Amino acid sequence: MTWLLAVLAVLLLGGVAVVAAGRGGPLAPAGDDDPAPDVPASGPLTADDLRRVRFPLALRGYRMADVDALLDRLAAEREGGPGAG
Repeated sequence: MTWLLAVLAVLLLGGVAVVAAGRGGPLAPAGDDDPAPDVPASGPLTADDLRRVRFPLALRGYRMADVDALLDRLAAEREGGPGAG
């Protein structure tokens, strides 16, 4: 019984090594780290720029509602409207 468990452990470790070496199939393409395309590359940001920003979805990212609330607050502050101050 001990030998059987040892053989299974070696096979499992071998399988993990094959996958880790990249031989288990192609890796997913690398993500794009460019800034959001809705943001102007240069110049000051306006309130409308902030309202148009949409972040790409990620497996472990930020909650969309939190990001949207912060962008709305920043846009209001840029306009000098409610929530500014």
